[in-house]
Amino acid sequence: MPSGGAESATFHWRGHLLTLLAGKAVWDPGQGLLLVADLHLGKAEIFQAHGIPLPSDGDAGTLNALLELAGRWRPRQVVVLGDLIHGRLGLGAELRAKLQALPELLGCPLRLIGGNHERGSWLEGLPLEPSQAFGPLWLSHEPKARAGHLNLCGHCHPVALVGRGADRLRLPCFAYDASREQLLLPSFGELTGGHPCEHGHRIWLVAEGAIVPWTREPRRIDRPPGTSAWPSPPSTSCGG
Repeated sequence: MPSGGAESATFHWRGHLLTLLAGKAVWDPGQGLLLVADLHLGKAEIFQAHGIPLPSDGDAGTLNALLELAGRWRPRQVVVLGDLIHGRLGLGAELRAKLQALPELLGCPLRLIGGNHERGSWLEGLPLEPSQAFGPLWLSHEPKARAGHLNLCGHCHPVALVGRGADRLRLPCFAYDASREQLLLPSFGELTGGHPCEHGHRIWLVAEGAIVPWTREPRRIDRPPGTSAWPSPPSTSCGG
């Protein structure tokens, strides 16, 4: 586990408290919101349909992780910031049944801010909602600044590149862009990739059940024997 890591980190924006969770989610205690992004359920089935042998157990791991978070934090609402599913082709009868049962299993309403992967799909009992304000937060799928609000969004799947050469790791992270007042959430799904963050972002790494605030200065982390102990700063460029 990275040294100095914890299961959560606090984030304050204009007096509003958020908790960044090592489970790749954001907890808003004042509003009782649990926020996640980019689950991409049904991705394995879509890849399999194109002849790519991706294992089918990713959905179970992703959904179980979400249920564990809801059981621990007891939210009033769970809001997915887009890309709950990977596409219509993967939206079979089994996945539809799981999604219909999800609010009851979570113990609270489930809401979905529509993402690009939901376009053209119909989910029973789960309408695709537009970007909108929840108190001081502006929730969207793609980054979308809103004056006077903190924009929480997904879509970018932010990761930080840690280490050098063959020892380099791609770690999911939370990334805050102060110039745009945007907080990018890491992708929640087990079968999702990621895009390196831009320079200038404030970063919290998610690694081995812990959150580690990150800076551009070299920082010691605990690694298995034979791996690099002095990581390089995150790379530039952020994908979409």
